Amino acid sequence: MGSPRRGRRRALWGFCALVALTLLGFAVAVLVWSGVTLGGDATALARVEVQPFGGALQSARAFGPDGRRIPLLVRGGRLTPRAMLTPGERVSVVVVVRRPGWLGWLLGSERRERLTLRLPVAQLSARWLTVPFGSAVRVVFERPVSAVAYAVDGSLVRRVLHGTRRSILLGRRAATGSLEVSAAARSWERLGAPVTVSWFPATRAPMLISSPAPGARITPVTPIRLTFSKPVADVLGSALPKLSPSTPGHWRQTDSHTLLFVPAGRGVPLATKLGITLPDAVAISARSGHNLHTTRRIDWTVPPGSTLRLQQLLAQAGYLPVDWTPSADPVARTPQTEEQAAIDPPSGRFNWRYPNIPPELLALWRVGQPNQITRGAVMTFQHDHRLAVDAVAGAQVWAALLADAIAGKRRDSGYSYVYVHRQTPQSLNLWHNGRTILSSPGNTGVPAAPTQLGTFPVFEHIPVGTMSGRNPDGSHYHDPGIRYISYFNSGDAIHAFNRASFGTPQSLGCVELPLAAAAKVWPYTPIGTLVTIEN
Repeated sequence: MGSPRRGRRRALWGFCALVALTLLGFAVAVLVWSGVTLGGDATALARVEVQPFGGALQSARAFGPDGRRIPLLVRGGRLTPRAMLTPGERVSVVVVVRRPGWLGWLLGSERRERLTLRLPVAQLSARWLTVPFGSAVRVVFERPVSAVAYAVDGSLVRRVLHGTRRSILLGRRAATGSLEVSAAARSWERLGAPVTVSWFPATRAPMLISSPAPGARITPVTPIRLTFSKPVADVLGSALPKLSPSTPGHWRQTDSHTLLFVPAGRGVPLATKLGITLPDAVAISARSGHNLHTTRRIDWTVPPGSTLRLQQLLAQAGYLPVDWTPSADPVARTPQTEEQAAIDPPSGRFNWRYPNIPPELLALWRVGQPNQITRGAVMTFQHDHRLAVDAVAGAQVWAALLADAIAGKRRDSGYSYVYVHRQTPQSLNLWHNGRTILSSPGNTGVPAAPTQLGTFPVFEHIPVGTMSGRNPDGSHYHDPGIRYISYFNSGDAIHAFNRASFGTPQSLGCVELPLAAAAKVWPYTPIGTLVTIEN
């Protein structure tokens, strides 16, 4: 039988062991239930959870990649930004929890947790869609989104959704088209970078959407974007579209379905039809989205420059009786700026270059509108640059005008104008650079073959030639050796002719002058010079 003293000792040791185990269990429980977790959240930026013995959340802070402070709303353990953040942005979150006093004495007064995360990005599941005729266009995202935007009248309009969705209906649209779409996975995120979505009906041949649309008017440097319903490699192989006319620039593939041509230098000449030819036929549709047809060629139109800019350039080059002064800085002498100015002319002011302008010439000038002064100047410019003289400012005229503008070239031979009074005594008056060079009696057409009233540019200028035609009585005439001829209206011309008198109707429509007067007038009447016949 054991000693009572030994039994009491065993009981004491048992009690101490029990207390120790209890304290150990309590310590373990405290350690287990004093944890703090900081992690991501499905709707908020992050979520912090403090267990029962963990203490109290003292602070929560967030920082952007550049160290800027992001204000937070803390509610129910969720940390939600008070400012809009950018999808894909890297954000750091730091929370500080103050432990209870007795636990703080043991483990430290504070516990700090840090989390670095990258904000979610709402990606489209597919960018090239097949949409049956008449059906609405629907886009699908890889994750639910809280806000979406797509182009309306050329600008992205944000729409906040009720809840989150993975698919968005864009409504009924043309059978083919492209649209920029942007989305945000979280309500507190900014919209992501816009992504172009294109849709096509189901067709046998690959479909093509071009921007600008086929047949549209474009500028010389407008980029051409071709988006195919199938990958570019499947449609074109290793070939590239061929441009006509050949245009400086380069093609590049912006994604698996899209080619982009960016013109370089002056780009496509003004007043030109630009075409591309594809290796194989593709299907395209009218702007309505219907009337599908297949083709290998697509065309656009580069219009001529504006009449106003044509006048500005002709004035700068010395071909008009007016000068032009820009309201702001002059157009830079580069191909790109000159091409753009041709389409979108700068503002400025025209001023007559000379004093004593004949009223007949003053009456002809119209700013920004076609008129005979501009027409004659174009003809003179064409003649000086050895172009076909047709009074039309086509691609070659614009190319030469822009080249002269870039080089700063200016014609210095002045401006001439001829006006003829048809009432007796009939006379011809030559005006040049602000003064009358000559006034001479002259003969115009007889009543049976009158000289037509109006203003006409000289279109042929020869020192000597043969003039032939039909007389009013039906007989023919043939006059060789006629001197100083300037044709201005069909068969009518200013020229020398041997007559006994001058100042009355005697010709068959021409303006006849004495030899000495014709010799003086002729050097002043090159091609494009205006001749006005008036009563």
